[in-house]
Amino acid sequence: MFEGFTDASTYVDGIRVHAIKGGSGPALLLLHGHPQTHAIWHKVAPALAGHFTVIAADLRGYGDSGKPRGTADHANYSKRRMALDQVELMRSLGFASFAVIGHDRGGRVAARMALDHPDAVTCLVTLDVAPTLAMYEKTSFEFARAYWHWFMLIRPAPFPETLIRADPDLYLKQTMGARSAGLAPFTAAAYAEYLRCVSDPDTAHGICEDYRASVTIDLEHDRATLDAQQQIACPFMALWGADGVIEQCFDPLAEWRAYAPHVQGQALSCGHYIAEEAPQLLLDHLLPFLTTQAITA
Repeated sequence: MFEGFTDASTYVDGIRVHAIKGGSGPALLLLHGHPQTHAIWHKVAPALAGHFTVIAADLRGYGDSGKPRGTADHANYSKRRMALDQVELMRSLGFASFAVIGHDRGGRVAARMALDHPDAVTCLVTLDVAPTLAMYEKTSFEFARAYWHWFMLIRPAPFPETLIRADPDLYLKQTMGARSAGLAPFTAAAYAEYLRCVSDPDTAHGICEDYRASVTIDLEHDRATLDAQQQIACPFMALWGADGVIEQCFDPLAEWRAYAPHVQGQALSCGHYIAEEAPQLLLDHLLPFLTTQAITA
């Protein structure tokens, strides 16, 4: 995977932020979701690298990035802190401004980045995600059944960590494999990478702290953003899977308009793991949007 890409890792806030870099042109940051790593982009990164300098990074707590112990208020796993990690990574690579695409948890980080660092983010794309606050406040029976991990992972340590560590392969199959497309979208190489990383005992804690932050400090930040009527200023496209839970349980564009009145987007004919389920379809939407925006290196 990622032939021609090179290591672009750095240290931020005392932890390693693992990343790879390839291509040339305006900078484009790719952020993954749960329970994966930067490997989710392996089917689309080569094509994107034909137009952009692509940086695919692991979020703190995931992949080969650092996994510090969570603080009592979970602030060191807030989307604000995770966004700052990535902004500082990009600065270390010489990019003061860049476009960002975030899937799942990475979409939450990317949206917070666009709010907190408007001078850095030139263009935003989120994949199969609605705002965290809206999803918690509008939780339904159907959503709770489908996103059971949202409620398990926020339990106090070490309960959920213990369950993940007991059988990481089963955990992946019960999260990734339980979606609409099953395990079919994942190549053997990509799945092996996800399993390698989630088998690290510290990853279990990083994952749980990410979710614990989402139900505590992240909601505080989101409420403060809405109260201040702060908005995402850059061009913003939201895409989601027509076969996924976001489509079934929420109205993503309506929810994102609370933060970005000019957001555009649509459902794609796939499930949750868009970049791996429907890579060409995703590229068909990404490239026209990204290349028409004012993205500067």
